[in-house]
Amino acid sequence: MRALSPDLKSICQMMSRHSLTRWVCLAGMVLLTSPIIHSQTITWPQFRGPESNPVGTNARLADRWSKTENVEWAQAIPGRGWSSPIVTGGKIYLTTVTTEGKSKPPQIGTEYSNEYVAELQKQGLPMDKVIEKVTERDIELPNEVKLHYFLYCLNLKSGKVEWQKEFYTGQPPGGRHRKNSFSSESPVTDGKFVYAYVANLGLWAFDLKGKPVWNTPLEANPIYLDFGTGSSPALVDNLLVIVNDNEKQQFIAAFDKQTGKQIWRTNRSLGNKGMQSGWVTPYVWRHALRTEIVTVGPTAAVSYDLTGKELWRLSGMCPAPIPMPFAYDGLLYIDGGRGSSMFAVRPGATGDISLGKGESSNTHVAWSQPRAGTYLPSPLAYEGAIYTLTETGILTRFDAKTGKQSYKTRIDPKATAFTTSPWAYNGKLFCLSEEGQTFVIAAGEEFKLLHVNDLDDMAQATPALVGERLLLRTERHLYSIRRKG
Repeated sequence: MRALSPDLKSICQMMSRHSLTRWVCLAGMVLLTSPIIHSQTITWPQFRGPESNPVGTNARLADRWSKTENVEWAQAIPGRGWSSPIVTGGKIYLTTVTTEGKSKPPQIGTEYSNEYVAELQKQGLPMDKVIEKVTERDIELPNEVKLHYFLYCLNLKSGKVEWQKEFYTGQPPGGRHRKNSFSSESPVTDGKFVYAYVANLGLWAFDLKGKPVWNTPLEANPIYLDFGTGSSPALVDNLLVIVNDNEKQQFIAAFDKQTGKQIWRTNRSLGNKGMQSGWVTPYVWRHALRTEIVTVGPTAAVSYDLTGKELWRLSGMCPAPIPMPFAYDGLLYIDGGRGSSMFAVRPGATGDISLGKGESSNTHVAWSQPRAGTYLPSPLAYEGAIYTLTETGILTRFDAKTGKQSYKTRIDPKATAFTTSPWAYNGKLFCLSEEGQTFVIAAGEEFKLLHVNDLDDMAQATPALVGERLLLRTERHLYSIRRKG
């Protein structure tokens, strides 16, 4: 790639930081907490599963599939959404949005705006016009569409749609980047109710039959450059917790899950003026010392107790983090986002636990790895190792206890766009590209690509692992992948 002028380079960096792919999460996008409820009826209650670390335990989970191989069923889902499916009581719940009017189609990849910026610069346009034109192409603005938000319930065994509920209709409170969707926040369930969250619109609770229980409207707040939202809610005891990092007032808030009444709200100030938006799902960390709510926002990770009081904070996060934190084998793992560090934190921290200049560890930080942070996908812990995946397909393995790097490699020359978080089972890692290809990799200290599964459909939602089923959402369908025979 040719060298860029200082001005153009800064703009490209800005657009790259905000090339919405990271916002989703969403993908990946974008979702949630640690084990929140211990019930036989809950099998996959939240984004990234009950442990917020998507690892399957069933030996019969399939490692090969295509549109014709090991597909138990495929159900078309109207509209678009990058939220992940959740499962309880033999039913699947997921959200989607249909659109009135012409909607900008999703686009694969993360850096596509940069070349466009360079092209516009060559034309001699002033920077405000460059940004305006990039926005016109890449951002879907509120006045361009009318939205219909739906919660779907599907039968786990057959894929049949048992009911659907439209819970909001109208123009969105803000725009969305073409990498994002208007439905990127995953729902969560306690086995009795399903809770849907749309940042800047509200919270909704439904019983498992689709009957509305309560709705709590929320104020609309501006998101950086209209990139949209992606942080999912978390459940802890009787609280439904949300984090909303936006350009007006960042906050974390807890609501009574039975009534929707706000119990507490803690305003926060992270990042720099003009770049305070975030897309990270909070994580409920239960350990022997206490239960805490771990959040990652612009430039810092902050943990709170169940009353909203700050317990500790750790600086060193990037200006726009997306990956979700999680715990494994006694340590908390925080991916600080693109260009920042990966951290392993011990339980029981208080106050400011930030690393000093030249430090890689301290009393509370077990280890850190500089520049190991990623963009969109959240890390995975499996068989004593931490795996990180970049949006461009670079996979890195670290020892979970020491942080020692085993390898860092590109998965495949053709694998260049990732939003979905990786998952694992039966000695294998699975990395789903935006093109719908799943790269199957042997777990261990040496990298080995085993094979590639192809569904030939865009994908940005992290799957659910339920018994011997893999539930994989693409742009057009929800697939149940199950080994035959």
